[in-house]
Amino acid sequence: MAQGPTIILVHGFWGGAAHWSKVIVELARLGHGSIRAVELPLTSLADDAERTRKMIAQQSGPVLLVGHSYGGAVITEAGNQPNVVGLVFIAAFAPDAGESPGGITAKNPPVAAANLAPDSDGYLWVKQDKFHESFCQDLSADEGLVMGVTQKAPLASTFGNEITSPAWKTKNSWYQISSEDRMIHPDNQSWMSGRLGARKVITLKASHASLASMPVEVAAFIDEASRYQ
Repeated sequence: MAQGPTIILVHGFWGGAAHWSKVIVELARLGHGSIRAVELPLTSLADDAERTRKMIAQQSGPVLLVGHSYGGAVITEAGNQPNVVGLVFIAAFAPDAGESPGGITAKNPPVAAANLAPDSDGYLWVKQDKFHESFCQDLSADEGLVMGVTQKAPLASTFGNEITSPAWKTKNSWYQISSEDRMIHPDNQSWMSGRLGARKVITLKASHASLASMPVEVAAFIDEASRYQ
């Protein structure tokens, strides 16, 4: 088995822990025996970071946090725990102190911004008939349909929640850019990855759902980060 930290996978908006399913299989094939996936409430950054901290605290050894999309903001907020050895951002937000996912999005609005729709309860959805083309255009239509129907909407207010103390300023980090991303503008990804002082940045020709469309490459990147000493 691969030796290294426990890998904790943190999902983003419009999905749950199962969005990592293909990556989990690939990591296991690479020999990783200690993998966890957080299920976030997506009710506020504070709630989501606290849920992640609790899972970090349950691990007896070192932890590598991996965040997709909004999950990058969560690991940025929750990653200051002493047993966290690194952060891996997968087409993710990596805000600085005082920044929010919404504020970063406004710098360069993504192609699919028009396909978001709030409901009367304050949750923000990707329009179901637009989910495939917005979130995961490089997956099959069937996979896009399932993702769209099973999407987990965040409270829209979560977009405005700001980071307090960004963990990437004190932890090693890695960043994967998705060049065909329609949910987080690739220019925003390049800007965020550039200021991290990341150990490594890679670009995949993938949609926002690179974790599902290119799981072999994403798992290999996580594996490489896990081996950094």
